Amino acid sequence: MKIAIITETFLPSTDGVVTRLKEAIKYLRSQEHEVVVIAPDLGVKEYEGAIVEGAKTTKLPYYRSKRFSLPQRRIKELIQKHDPDLVHVVNPALVGVSGVYYASKLNYPLIASYHTHVPKYLDFYKLYPLKPAIWWYFRKLHNYADVNLCTSNAIKKELDDKRFHNVSVWDRGVAIDHYHPRHKNQEMRERLSGGKTENKLLVFVGRLAEEKEIHKIKPLLEERDDISLAIVGDGPIRSKLESIFKGTNTVFTGLLHGEELAQAFASADAKIFPSVTETLGLVILESMASGLPVIAAKSGPTMEQVVDGKTGLLFENENTDSMIQAIKRLEDEDLYQDLCRNAREEAEKFSWQKPSEQILDYYHETLKVFQKNQVKGAKKSKVKVTE
Repeated sequence: MKIAIITETFLPSTDGVVTRLKEAIKYLRSQEHEVVVIAPDLGVKEYEGAIVEGAKTTKLPYYRSKRFSLPQRRIKELIQKHDPDLVHVVNPALVGVSGVYYASKLNYPLIASYHTHVPKYLDFYKLYPLKPAIWWYFRKLHNYADVNLCTSNAIKKELDDKRFHNVSVWDRGVAIDHYHPRHKNQEMRERLSGGKTENKLLVFVGRLAEEKEIHKIKPLLEERDDISLAIVGDGPIRSKLESIFKGTNTVFTGLLHGEELAQAFASADAKIFPSVTETLGLVILESMASGLPVIAAKSGPTMEQVVDGKTGLLFENENTDSMIQAIKRLEDEDLYQDLCRNAREEAEKFSWQKPSEQILDYYHETLKVFQKNQVKGAKKSKVKVTE
C-alpha cells in the first residue's frame, strides 16, 4: 500500500503528533508499505525510508516561534505525483485543508485524525465567541473523511456529540525502553533544580503556550519554598512565563531531546500537568514510563490515563488548594514509592506496537468504507438518471 500522510507538523519539530507519526511510519515501513509525508518544509527530506515532501512555510503573527504551511495548490500536485492508495490528513487546520480538499476532489480514500483541541484553546485567547464557527469548520473538514480518528475516549464522545462522522480512537503508546527510571541522573537533577537538589522537584514538559495553563503552578511555589519547578520546552509565551515565575524556584531549560529528555523525566520527583485542553497528553505516559507519578488537573483525557492514588494524583482544575493538597500527599513515602512503581508498570502496557498495528487496520477500514461509499454514490447517480 502507498500512503500519503499530510500533516501540519513533522520533524524536526517535537510534539506528541510528531512522536506518534514517527512510530507509525517506522512500523509501516517495516511492513514494506510505501509512505510519503507532506509537511511544512523545515529541511527534512526522508525519515525511515519515507519520502518527506516540503510545503512552503510562513510565520503567523500569534506564533512567531514556529513556521506553518498554509493551504496551497502544491498539495494537489504532490498527491497527483505520488498517486497514493490512501491519504491520511493529520490534524487538518491549515495546510491540511488542502489535503482534505484535494484528496476528496481527486477521489482518494481519506482518513483524518484529530489531535489538537482548538475549540477549547479559544477560551485562553479570549476568542470564545468564535467557538461555534470553529466547531463548524472542523466538523466540515473531518466529515469529508471516510474514517476519523482521535486519541482518547473523552474526545471521541465530544466529537460524536458534535456530529463528526465515523470516529474511532487511535490508542496511545510510549517508548518504554527509552523512557525509564534508569535514566535518573544527579547532574541533571542539579540542573533542573537550580542546585536545590534537596527540594521536591516537579517537572513540566511541553509547549509553552497559553492553553497549557502553566501559570497555575505559581501559587504552589509561593506557598512552598521547598519545591522546585523545571519547565522543559519552548513556545510563544516563554518570556512571559519567565517574568511570571521570576523570584520562584523555577528553571527554564528550553527544549531537551533524546537522552537529556529521558534524564529530565527520571531525575524529577513528579510530573505536573495543569492543562485541561489536551486531547490526550503523551507526556503523561512518558512520565509514567520514567517511574514518575503524574500530578494532573482533572479532565476527561487525564482521568483516562491517571488513576488517583495509584499512578498519580489528581486535583480540581483552577483550584490552588486542591493542587497544594495533592503535592502534600507526595510526602507519604510509602504512597510515593507505590505511585512510582505503579506508574512504570502501567506504562509498560502501552508500547507503540499496538497503536502502530492499529493505524494499519484503520487504513484497511478506510479503503473498505471508501469502496462502500463509491457503490452507494453510483446507485444514487443511477436513481437520479432514471428519475
